Amino acid sequence: MPYPKGHMEKVRGHIIESAAKAFRTNGIRDISVPAIMKGAGLTHGGFYSHFSNKEQLVLEACQYAIRDTISLLQQAADQEVKEPKIHAAIRYYLSAYHRDQTEMGCILPALSGEISRMSEEVRHVFTQEVKQMIDFFCGLAEIDYSKGSALLSLLVGTVVLARSVHDSELSDSLLASGKQQAYALLAS
Repeated sequence: MPYPKGHMEKVRGHIIESAAKAFRTNGIRDISVPAIMKGAGLTHGGFYSHFSNKEQLVLEACQYAIRDTISLLQQAADQEVKEPKIHAAIRYYLSAYHRDQTEMGCILPALSGEISRMSEEVRHVFTQEVKQMIDFFCGLAEIDYSKGSALLSLLVGTVVLARSVHDSELSDSLLASGKQQAYALLAS
């Protein structure tokens, strides 16, 4: 009996979502295709009917993860009624929740160091996704590209450090300082 219409696309979507979660949590090199497929509720044998190799999955998972992050940030911004919407996005990005929920968090802090050692094709796609994030912040805050780039750099760097330290008070302090500096950057 043939699969219903849209089945292959749905399965592919589950694999991409599973990969995005796995890459956000464990990085690219430390996660295997069988682990990704298991996370999608599938056996690893079916992987190659959807992707030519792991690198293709990395590309699509990065694209998915950035769209997902932008959607979450937009939702946070849309709930803001008193302050500028960009403040809500910053508060969400530099929250303890975002820091601690690596499997759902932004892929930029999770993979930036690793991506720099990958193929040109992966780096090209990752570059396009970074530009999308900058464009999102520029549009939301109504700022120029230079300031949007600085804001994204500040946010990503803050999350990287806040996730890296083994001192919860320092981690919380880094998030608070990052918010303060992000607001100051916007005000300048």
